[in-house]
Amino acid sequence: MKGTAGATLALPVLEAMGKEVFEGLPRRFCALYTANGMSLPQAKHGIDEWSWFPRLEKDGQFIFGKSTEALSSFRDRLSFLGGLYHPNGPKSDPHVCSDMWLTGAPLQDPNREVYNSVALDQLIAKHTKHFCRQPSLVMSVDAGVGFLSRTGTISYSLNGKPIPAENNPRQIFNRLFSNDRSSLENKRDRIKHRIKLVDAVLENARSLNRRLGKSDREKMDQYLTSLNEVEERLVASEKWTDIPLKIQDYSHLNLDANSGSDPGEYYRTMFDLIALAFDADITRSVAFMLNREDGMGISDTFPIKLGIDRTHHNLSHAQDKDGQLKFAKYDQFLTEQLVYFFNRLQGYKDRKGTLLDNSIVLYGSGASTTHMPKNLPTLVAGGKNMGLKHGQYWRDGETQMSNIFLSILHSMGIEEERFADSSMTGAREIFSNA
Repeated sequence: MKGTAGATLALPVLEAMGKEVFEGLPRRFCALYTANGMSLPQAKHGIDEWSWFPRLEKDGQFIFGKSTEALSSFRDRLSFLGGLYHPNGPKSDPHVCSDMWLTGAPLQDPNREVYNSVALDQLIAKHTKHFCRQPSLVMSVDAGVGFLSRTGTISYSLNGKPIPAENNPRQIFNRLFSNDRSSLENKRDRIKHRIKLVDAVLENARSLNRRLGKSDREKMDQYLTSLNEVEERLVASEKWTDIPLKIQDYSHLNLDANSGSDPGEYYRTMFDLIALAFDADITRSVAFMLNREDGMGISDTFPIKLGIDRTHHNLSHAQDKDGQLKFAKYDQFLTEQLVYFFNRLQGYKDRKGTLLDNSIVLYGSGASTTHMPKNLPTLVAGGKNMGLKHGQYWRDGETQMSNIFLSILHSMGIEEERFADSSMTGAREIFSNA
């Protein structure tokens, strides 16, 4: 809205703005990553019913395995996708599968100036950030970025730099939902002051960077990426300061939940925050790394906390029947967290349908099992009002994951010609708008 002396003020979407604007539903995207693959038991063990991918059909429909059957009530709002892979996956260190999951980049190429390329969530954020308070929300069970081939984030900027993830529920809540109306002017002044400080630090860092070795430059690159993210958030905060947040109920949140005690409570709190952020239209792009590869971080011990006597990474290498069954039971635990999240999204009403109807949720891993970068376990849910047709176990031989990403972009209304090494859109039986 433009006022006197050229002053402008952003407003929330109002019916008075016209049918085209008001009825243009927000389209949201959430990527959920779990490390180390899924349990796909060997046939000789006779426990096919515990396979993460469906192995049986009845009356033309797939039958959920025991590790995923908790999702059965969402059959008509989700689909499994088989045979997916990144062509660069088999060429790379098997531990970089989380680095490339949302990018498909040729990480095996030592001559690349930048290690990675843009992640799907950040390309989506580029197109959706103008409509919401925060460009994106990047979360992980461990904060920060980790390190090359043992990443702590699945999100990479438009320039291919790792974006630090957040893992503290209270800090995430304060950043997303703090909106003290009694001190708007002071808040705006503080934001402007912090932006100036970030600009100053960036300029000094660029000068220093010219005198650093390769290892130090990589560390500085991560630091600069972090500062750029802070700056973008601050700019977004300033733009939206005068617009009140949607009134919501936060009473169910346990902001003291932490990954060191109860994994289920921690995951559910993080999913609560995502659902609330989508409901208030604070952001439309989220990436959440549930577990890290190769035994890294606190999440490797989650199975032990749940009464399973092996670590997550150890289970992923199990060749015996007992180990593969226990691996499947950890998959079952993760499925139960997904069900909680889907129920939350289904419980919030949009102007048309529910949050789940207007959001695409991508869940999967960068390996099938034992670090194999093919037949990547993948599930896509939601998006009913974005043209997605569900209830399928889709597979068409080996299919490039980036083709699926291109279909997601088109379903989001983002008409890119290609993404990474995509050759065409994929799984059109699911993505009818692709």
